Amino acid sequence: MIRSLLIVVAVVACSCSAGNERPTSPLDRIKLPPGFKISAYAGNVPSARSMVLSPGNTLFVGTRQEGNVYAVLDRDADGHAEEVITIAQGLDMPNGVAFREGALYVAEVNRVLRYGNIEKDLRNPRPPVVVNASFPSEHHHGWKFIRFGPDGMLYVPVGAPCNVCASDDPRYGSIMRMKPDGAGLEVFARGIRNTVGFDWNPDTKELWFTDNGRDMLGDDVPPDELNHAPKAGLHFGFPHCHGGEILDPEFGKGHTCDEFTAPAMKLGPHVASLGMRFYAGTMFPAEYRGQIFVAEHGSWNRSVPIGYRLTLVRLQNNRAVKYEVFAEGWMQSGQAWGRPVDVLVMPDGALLVSDDKAGAIYRITYSK
Repeated sequence: MIRSLLIVVAVVACSCSAGNERPTSPLDRIKLPPGFKISAYAGNVPSARSMVLSPGNTLFVGTRQEGNVYAVLDRDADGHAEEVITIAQGLDMPNGVAFREGALYVAEVNRVLRYGNIEKDLRNPRPPVVVNASFPSEHHHGWKFIRFGPDGMLYVPVGAPCNVCASDDPRYGSIMRMKPDGAGLEVFARGIRNTVGFDWNPDTKELWFTDNGRDMLGDDVPPDELNHAPKAGLHFGFPHCHGGEILDPEFGKGHTCDEFTAPAMKLGPHVASLGMRFYAGTMFPAEYRGQIFVAEHGSWNRSVPIGYRLTLVRLQNNRAVKYEVFAEGWMQSGQAWGRPVDVLVMPDGALLVSDDKAGAIYRITYSK
């Protein structure tokens, strides 16, 4: 079923938006605001997860279960990739990818690799250098999203090794950062159950990130979170407080939620909020510029599924003020045919969306 979906998505350069009543391809089911369209950017990217674009316009894509890293090439810049090259195989959950000074950084569970001068020969890259191998090897929430911050440091999260627990290891439940050569590894923020997406406000240079709420408290609690970390050293509550106001029935004892930094915005419960980006392009209307797009992978343990969509968090004066659905339709009649993972703003202002269930990457554009 997935293979047939890949063929459809790869071949059909669909243009679709809200109001289509007779879908002819999976993408025709996606509902978007007026003026927006979605099309296939690449259809043969199995388990596509985190994305990064090089200055040379090579799109690098990590995976989780697949163990591969891909280079996706749109050589003629027509909005549809002509080729997908597997540049690494057999890695341990290489979800995270980042790019700096000609080198691709790839995050496995317990280490970060660097592929130097990667674009010189994508079909036969040089063996990677191990940048840092001091991260925990626990696979529960062990896959990582990585990015270079405005300070030149590489930010690397370490998820909690459980649904909910307390650990004596200060690395768990944190976002760490280090120099590009792996030196100076330190904890930047803590009390974070599992973040798989973050970005910096292009105006303030401050960090914002998604966080997945704990399971097994019910369908509607706790919410996922969008958090704001304007400085180092903040604690965002896990495992003691969830959503800024829900004390954990076990680990909340002896604490109050006032001890911790509250979410900037509460997201839907169990939506599995992953990749997020500030929209810094100019293609979309002015009301979208400087706002945050969030990829919601979708719930796995809710009696009525939720998520499987893109949402938008609107900001005013660097404060999150509204949370709304931007694109939906990856779930039909309670069954998901796709699961958004990451979002990426392209140089022309288009928004790329990765989908690890369909093994595809989509391109969202706007025209009047």
